[in-house]
Amino acid sequence: MSAVSRAEHTASRAANSPALETLTRAGFIGYGIVHLLFAWLALQIAFGKPADEGDQSGAMRTLAEQPLGKFLVIAVAVGLVAMAIWQLSEALIGHTDEQGKRRVFERIASAFRTIVYAYFAYTAWKVFQGEPSSTADSQQKKTEDLLASGGGRTVVIIAGLALAGLGIGLVVYGVKKVFARHLKTGLMSPQTRKLTMRLGMAGYSAKGVAYGIAGLLFVVAAATYDPAKARGLDAALEALRGQAYGAILLTLMALGIAAFGVFCFFQSKYRKV
Repeated sequence: MSAVSRAEHTASRAANSPALETLTRAGFIGYGIVHLLFAWLALQIAFGKPADEGDQSGAMRTLAEQPLGKFLVIAVAVGLVAMAIWQLSEALIGHTDEQGKRRVFERIASAFRTIVYAYFAYTAWKVFQGEPSSTADSQQKKTEDLLASGGGRTVVIIAGLALAGLGIGLVVYGVKKVFARHLKTGLMSPQTRKLTMRLGMAGYSAKGVAYGIAGLLFVVAAATYDPAKARGLDAALEALRGQAYGAILLTLMALGIAAFGVFCFFQSKYRKV
């Protein structure tokens, strides 16, 4: 058996593990809670109230400050690790369509999700440990170092364009309801299906807009040599608030992100795992 075959065999066994499925479904609940808190932070920023950093890291810090918060944060981290393992197995095994053909795009998407879930799990672990530095500050410092180095400006621009591309992809993913193919819609009642579709469309679109703005700000940071603009979602929310009708736009985005949080609860039950 080749190394690739052994890897696929191991991934297949992991994917079929009942324990992994249970942890993954619990992970969706934790992921949803994080996005609801993220939406709350966005609302605070919309109305000019002081808030922790406006991204998922800030949301986890907010969660950690609640009663039993540290326990909840580590529980979220465990769930996210399970989600990362599940998506890694999907990337290695591959998705199949009705004709039994493996979808290359879906494998790439699963690989990307693996990185995202692993990153958020790592962020949750840092918050659990009481890491003082914020994600936004870290991103700004790294951008500042890159802009001060030879060729670093190009790297920041490429990263910004990639992030903006991700944002566009998320909007398309939501508007076209591509996420529906991963749900057990046949088990849903008509009302539940309708609500789930609307939540998914709003949620992915809102996240896409946020990531798109964050990516454009990275490009602006490189063009103007201003690392303060390269703070990820935190900078994106602040940029929106500074626009005409910024509070309204930011409120709509917060509602969309909250919709994604609720959508994650439905994924916990109906996602094909």
